[in-house]
Amino acid sequence: MENYQRAGHRQAVIFTGGNLGEWAVDLIHSEDYLIGADRGADFLVRHGFVPHLSVGDFDSVTPDQMRLIQDTSLELMACDPVHKDWTDTELGLREAVSRGYTDIRIIGGLGTRFDHSLANVHLLRQAAEQGCEARLLDEHNEIRLCTGHCRLESDAHYRYVSLLPLTPIVKGITLDGFQYPLNDAVLTLGWSLGVSNILIAQEGTVTIADGLLLIIRSRD
Repeated sequence: MENYQRAGHRQAVIFTGGNLGEWAVDLIHSEDYLIGADRGADFLVRHGFVPHLSVGDFDSVTPDQMRLIQDTSLELMACDPVHKDWTDTELGLREAVSRGYTDIRIIGGLGTRFDHSLANVHLLRQAAEQGCEARLLDEHNEIRLCTGHCRLESDAHYRYVSLLPLTPIVKGITLDGFQYPLNDAVLTLGWSLGVSNILIAQEGTVTIADGLLLIIRSRD
């Protein structure tokens, strides 16, 4: 674990096989530890990046793409698509956590496969249980999980902030810096009360007393 930290990598960034585009390239920083999960590894390689780790069953890439991934990646972990227990994205997350990263970004975790998208949202809980902060990012959204206290900085790209319970009930919700404030409120799974708030201060805070709360920032 210490070797990865000495290498100067600030966070782990997992590219996976959902919606990806040129916008995703702008999210990469030189100090990131890059993990390519299946088709996400192909995306990194095609855009001139060297994955520190490529992982998955690689059933979504062609033989030529696979050879390029093998030749380019610093480390490759390929598994059998029939006998693996986890999705490629979860494999990438587990590797990031096992290598000591507590700040993790998942790019391409949202897409046309709603089952995969929802499963990736649930991975935020797994990361939190390991003491890590993980976020899902696409061209229009940023999704994170609040387990106690979260600070949000004003961002012109993300006008809307929605709060949705990941547990049946989230209690003691207090918002500061929002157009629609809450004080010791309760949100219940299955209701849309927390959708489309707006951050009006330069910095806002979300505090909860009990439960798990998704914070979804959206551009439109």
